Amino acid sequence: MCRNIRPLQNLAPPATPAEVHEAALQYVRKIAGTTRPSRANAETFDRAVAEVEAVTARLLDELVTSAPPRDRAVEAEKARQRSLARFG
Repeated sequence: MCRNIRPLQNLAPPATPAEVHEAALQYVRKIAGTTRPSRANAETFDRAVAEVEAVTARLLDELVTSAPPRDRAVEAEKARQRSLARFG
């Protein structure tokens, strides 16, 4: 999985539609092996992004957890610390 795709489940505040769209776009780009499809493939590419986005939104809506929501600020700070430890 791409390192840039972040878990979207159980966040406070919840994942936005824009975040879901960006994750779907990144997934389809990875699978297709291209960041920008040719004109011949643009419709298929866009349809795949829309379908992955819809499925992802439904998944996030239907997942159930008893864990408290993760705070975005805390998660961002953890990511900064991991990056600092990794890259110095």
